[in-house]
Amino acid sequence: MVPEAEAQDLLAELQRLRARVPLLSGALAASTDGLVLAHDTPGVEAEGVAALTAAALGVAIRMTDATGRGGFRELLVRGETGYIATYAAGSQAVLTLLAEDRINVGRLHLEGRRAGSRIGALVDGALERAPQPAPVPRPQQQPGALPHRPV
Repeated sequence: MVPEAEAQDLLAELQRLRARVPLLSGALAASTDGLVLAHDTPGVEAEGVAALTAAALGVAIRMTDATGRGGFRELLVRGETGYIATYAAGSQAVLTLLAEDRINVGRLHLEGRRAGSRIGALVDGALERAPQPAPVPRPQQQPGALPHRPV
């Protein structure tokens, strides 16, 4: 989805985030449809987390729509031993962070929102610069002819 140079920039952003917040145990940038863009998730299957993030994102978006709360911004899940936080990252990506139970949730949100904004700018910028596929030409129709419909 993103070129190699941008993928390296995404990975560097995730690694800087983990260095700034010591109680983060993993960070993942994914497309909104569940494809891994970059990850720093030792001991965790990134593809599975990305797919689950996309599923949770779908439910979260429906919840914000149904309750009139506007567009999706973030989702926080707390388990017995830690947190999973997902943040909007531009129009086509999300940032998912895995954190230990002792983390300061305010700091998690602060750093997650900032990193989500930077990751969103990288991904959206890469998508804007990406060459768009040429439109498929439609066959010319003779005047008075019925439109062709494939069988």
